[in-house]
Amino acid sequence: METPRQSSPSRAGWRKPAGQASLAEVHRSVLVPVTASFWRKLFAFSGPGFLIAVGYMDPGNWATDLQGGAQFGYTLLSVVMISNLMAILLQHLSIKLGIATGRDLAQACRDHYPVPVVWFLWIGCEIAIAACDLAEVVGSAIALQLLFGIPLVWGCLITAVDVVAVLFLQSKGFRYVEALVMVLIATIAVCFGVELIWSKPGYLGLLLGFVPGPQLLTNPDMLYISIGIIGATVMPHNLYLHSSIVQTRKFEQSVAGRREAIKFATIDSTVALMFALLVNGAILALAAAAFHWSGHQDVAEIQDAYKLLSPVLGVGGAGILFAVALLASGQNSTLTGTLAGQVVMEGFINVRLRPWLRRLFTRLIAIVPAVVVIGYFGESKTTELLVASQVVLSMQLSFAVWPLMRFTGEPAKMGVFVNRRWLKILGWTTTAIIIILNLKLLFDTFVPTAALKAFYGHFGLPVPKP
Repeated sequence: METPRQSSPSRAGWRKPAGQASLAEVHRSVLVPVTASFWRKLFAFSGPGFLIAVGYMDPGNWATDLQGGAQFGYTLLSVVMISNLMAILLQHLSIKLGIATGRDLAQACRDHYPVPVVWFLWIGCEIAIAACDLAEVVGSAIALQLLFGIPLVWGCLITAVDVVAVLFLQSKGFRYVEALVMVLIATIAVCFGVELIWSKPGYLGLLLGFVPGPQLLTNPDMLYISIGIIGATVMPHNLYLHSSIVQTRKFEQSVAGRREAIKFATIDSTVALMFALLVNGAILALAAAAFHWSGHQDVAEIQDAYKLLSPVLGVGGAGILFAVALLASGQNSTLTGTLAGQVVMEGFINVRLRPWLRRLFTRLIAIVPAVVVIGYFGESKTTELLVASQVVLSMQLSFAVWPLMRFTGEPAKMGVFVNRRWLKILGWTTTAIIIILNLKLLFDTFVPTAALKAFYGHFGLPVPKP
């Protein structure tokens, strides 16, 4: 993708040696044939992109997609598309960092920043992963309750056993983890594909929904949900994880080999994220077709959507398919969340725990607050938990995007793979948009209503509804 303009990446741009390989137990474990055809090489590189795409269609996205579709019809499909394009760009940069330097983003931060900054970034990232894992735990528990009537507290505890599945599959080979993820993604896609056909959407309205309009900025309620969609889509831990798992491929360690690896890994990532766009778009379009024009514009909770789908669509199995897709989404996301936890702990502070212990630690951080909140306040607080998890993710996102842009833009670190001028402009513009929108989301979330009214009133703006 880049033309040779400088020397290849070296240790000269880093203050400390790289240390142990990222995810050492699966590092360079998937062989890439040197003389194979384009399609065979693409198949060898395919997989990591779909692990990353999981984070873009997790239960945390469902609430914002459902709310956006129910309230505003197909209009916010354009926001889903824009956030997905941002994700494609950022994941490409994450791929470049991992392949060109042999470091994941966490290792790069440890090599570059002073110790206090490294610990600050690590703690923030661990909190973000726990928040994301919390959304997966709650989402899976809701699905188990909808399908089998299991109380949410018990559903949260049951989700702990998926750690065993991760350990078993990774011991068999990283390809098995990727295969399971693809099967679960296919399950989600089939469920929502059938649901969308049953909902009989207006196809012209669907297409027009992907065209951004001025109302996205002039309508404060629409803008508020749009920020939520972007905040729920671009996940900070995916940037750390992707820069690591692209190194599971055993490609040639030359400039030409790295360039080819970046090309194929980017194709894999882009295709997978476009698939995630279709899934997120299908969730929003389903909510629009089923609820927006049927007098249910206030649907915002997953449980409400499940109860209303069958009677509104007139199909008995609509709610069941919705819950099955939710369960697949929750289980899928826990696989990548536990891997991301391992990457950031080893990368930031160079501490290795036994895989089962690391995954159990990550899972407990998510399960304990979920069980405590649901057990004490009741099952009605699940939506608040999901919203809170997305706010925490928004707080952490800027701290992952900023170093990613900085490292991939430094010639001493990236060599011939340093970002070109147009990519720097595009990347920093995307970074600025993400930071500004997430700051606004945090401002609207935490500032008291009276202060919000005074602030927006001073500028003659209506106050958005949370």
